[in-house]
Amino acid sequence: MTRLDHLVLAAQTLQEGVEYVQDTLEVVLPPAGGRHPLMGTHNRLLNLGGGVYLEIIAIDPQAPAPGRPRWFELDRFTGPPRLLTWVARTEALERYAALGLGPVTKASRGDLEWHITLPEDGRLHWGGVVPYLIEWGARHPTDTLPDTGCRLLAWKLLHPQPGAVAPVLQQLGLVYSLEVSFHPGLWALLQTPAGRKVLFSQAGGSAGRKTGPASPEIG
Repeated sequence: MTRLDHLVLAAQTLQEGVEYVQDTLEVVLPPAGGRHPLMGTHNRLLNLGGGVYLEIIAIDPQAPAPGRPRWFELDRFTGPPRLLTWVARTEALERYAALGLGPVTKASRGDLEWHITLPEDGRLHWGGVVPYLIEWGARHPTDTLPDTGCRLLAWKLLHPQPGAVAPVLQQLGLVYSLEVSFHPGLWALLQTPAGRKVLFSQAGGSAGRKTGPASPEIG
């Protein structure tokens, strides 16, 4: 089974990303997250319920350069904080990695360990609409991530060529809504203690014409 593990929101600095999420969702983020020695990045996390979370990630200015391109095209990231891509959890990582998502690489943060498909050039797949794939070790971040009352209600994938992207997702065992837009992007509707809020890619703030099944609804 392959399914959404987490949404990735990038920022030029972690503090900028945290402030953006807190202001947009009107919620105080818990002090959950840490550093990724392999990639020279650091993050903060927000529990979205159902084993899904939001990752806010940025280059760690205190970390040495990793000697290779960072994941999620963070070396080239500019502009305001925004949803950048997503990561899907699978139990068939090696099989799906053979489809061209990059070598399977072991990574860690604190007491968390995982294997992830990691393109050697750090690129996003189809502008971020096709996910990185991950397989967790004994623990998952949401096992200990505090619950702030935020829930992912629905989300969408946006792309100029949804008909070309859909078969790629299907090869990975994923069937999600795709909508036409001028640029690739993601859109997410969240329920928070302050009401319903939206996070989206800079170019994906409004949805276009639906071309797939209904948007994924999360319990």
